[in-house]
Order: sequence, then C-alpha cells, then structure tokens
Amino acid sequence: MDFEDSPREAQFRAEARTWLEQHARLRTDATEKITVLSGFDDSPDALARAKAWQRLLAESGWAAITWPSALGGRDAGPLEALVWAEELNRFELPTNIFSIGIAMIGPTLIAHGTPEQQERYLRRMLEGSEVWCQLWSEPGAGSDLAGLSSKAVRDGDDYVVTGQKVWTSGAHYSDFGLGLFRSDPAAPKHHGITALVVDMHSPGIDVRPLRQITGDAHFNEVFFDEVRVPVANRVGEEHEGWRVGRTTMMNERFAAGAMGAALGPYRALAHLAAEAGASSDPRTRQALARVYTLSLLFDLTTARVRTSLAKGTIPGVEGSILKLAAAQVGTALTEVGCDVLGPAGTLTDGDGPEGGRWPAALLGSIAMHIGGGTDEIQRNIIGEVVLGLPREPISP
Repeated sequence: MDFEDSPREAQFRAEARTWLEQHARLRTDATEKITVLSGFDDSPDALARAKAWQRLLAESGWAAITWPSALGGRDAGPLEALVWAEELNRFELPTNIFSIGIAMIGPTLIAHGTPEQQERYLRRMLEGSEVWCQLWSEPGAGSDLAGLSSKAVRDGDDYVVTGQKVWTSGAHYSDFGLGLFRSDPAAPKHHGITALVVDMHSPGIDVRPLRQITGDAHFNEVFFDEVRVPVANRVGEEHEGWRVGRTTMMNERFAAGAMGAALGPYRALAHLAAEAGASSDPRTRQALARVYTLSLLFDLTTARVRTSLAKGTIPGVEGSILKLAAAQVGTALTEVGCDVLGPAGTLTDGDGPEGGRWPAALLGSIAMHIGGGTDEIQRNIIGEVVLGLPREPISP
C-alpha cells in the first residue's frame, strides 16, 4: 500500500484544502463528525444553509467533481473523490442533503439518461435548486429489492404509478425522485421493472414522515395513487430498470463508505474519555484500543482502495468492505462514547455533554447497518460476488 499522496493527489489535496480553508471552519475534537449521519439536520433553517453552501460549491466548481466538465463537474476520478471526502470531513459544513442526488442519482442520469433529461435535471441538481430522493424500498421489498410490487402501467404518453415506497430519505423536502416500478408483472423477477423520474409534487403522492429512534423523522413512507408520470421521464429502456437501479446502488455503496479517515472520530472519543476522567480505567482503555484498531483497519482499507485506484486498477474486496466497515466503526465508536459518559450518556440535546451528540450518534448509527443494503446483504455480496464463495443455503 502507498500511504503517501502521489504528486497528482498532493496537488489536488492542496487545492481542495486551500479552498475549504477560505470558506469553512476546521473541526475540533468537540465538533468532529463522529459518524456518517451524526449531526444531520433537515430543519428549514438547516435546509436553507445547505442550499446556500451548495450554490457556492457549484459556482466554484466543487459541487460534483467526478461529473464530466461539460455537465458542471471536474472530470475527476474516484481517487480524487476519496481525497475530497477526506478533506470535507475536516471542516464544519452544513447538512449534505444533496448527496443522494449528486453522488447516486446524478451519475445514473449521466450513464442512462437522455440528453434532454440531463439538460433538464443535472444543472439544477448541481446548484441545489432541486433536491432528489431515491424511491427504492417497499414494505415487501427491502433487502430483496427486486421483489418490488409498486406498479407503473403504460397509458399513452404517461405511466400510471400505484403503490408504496418506504424508508425514503428526504422525501418530505425533495422535488424529484428516481424510482423503480413493476411494469411487467409476468416478467422474471429482475426484469419487467422500469425506472422513472417522479415529480414529488405530482397529484396523488402522499408523503408521511416516519419517526425514528432518535426522535427525528428523516425517513418517509411515500404512497402513489394513480400518479401520472410522463414517458419522457423514463430512464433507460422500458422493463430494463434493474440495470439503472444497479448503477445507482453501486454509487450508493461507494458514497456510504467514503466517510474519510476514521481516526479523526477516534481522536474525538479519546478526548472525551480524557475529559471524563475515564481513560485510566483498564476496561475503558481496552475498549478504546478496540475502537482504535477498527478505525485504523478502516483507514488501511481506504488506503488499499486508493492504492488500487492510483495504479489504474479496480479495487477488489476492499472496495466492497468499506460500507460495511463504516457501519461497524460508527456503532463501536459511539457505544464506547456513551459508556465513557456513564449516566450522562443517556442524555440528548442540550442536556448532555457536548450537546448530547454521543447518544444521538449511537442511535443514528443503526441506520448505517440498514441503508444502502443491510450488513447481512453486504456480507453475502462480499462472499458470493467478490470472493466467489458458494451461495448461502436457502432454508426450507
């Protein structure tokens, strides 16, 4: 593994860091982002700040660095994307409500969308004037997404969409969603699915927020009652939406794992333990050592990915592990943080130390074990697809 930046990486990192230092504030141990989802805020004020930040990113050419320059990006590759993620994590920034659109759906529209769709949606997505969600999971089709049953029936120049989606992040403030719908019930499971861009303000759409264990409601149920979606909004060929969905899922897993260095959050945990006077306890030291080890392993795995990318090769199993590892590190870190605080580790908001962010992050870390594919699904993918192991036996 190569732990040092190549000359190209070093130049890119210096450019990114210089720009960020001019426009954002560095994190401290007390403000370090301790999990991927910690500190997420979708209040009206937070949304306004996020949109203003997104406009600034777009105006400065930093909004979507991996997109083609002709579409507002920088023609950067995944290596630069990792460097950019590492630098972003060093700064205190507004909630990133645009990651679903820019990191997941935008690349899908670039790969499968028509020129008209790219012209209509990508620039507004980039500038933050339109927010996107992903209409994927259903009550009967979560990890087994291909079992979805929401229908899209062709009616002239429209599809008529009926059904329900669930766990849709940000649907309550989104303008558009990319959804997968069953368009041919007689087709084999992974066929007969069509991908559609849905205007979330269309008649017949009912968005109902779901209250989470954290007390927040970032996820939603979305109901479709004969919603008319123009055929012009179809992404890819009719009945071949699974190919479109796989592209989006690949983007999602990479984005979920690109959390930056894990040793930064560990340093915040070590600082917390020292401040609480718990670092002298042998059991606490052992727990800290375990979190440090997991964090270091995550960073080493990221280094392996970066080394592969720098050599022009596609990462192997380590690329698939990142999302799974991000979830494990986040939960282990916040569990120890709450243990260190003792009874105060149960207090959230302003009642707890550091604004109660450690128990809030622990509760929020559970979502990382589900979103983007559950831990169990990730292990199956790693074992069967990446390592070529036999498929998991199906119980009778």
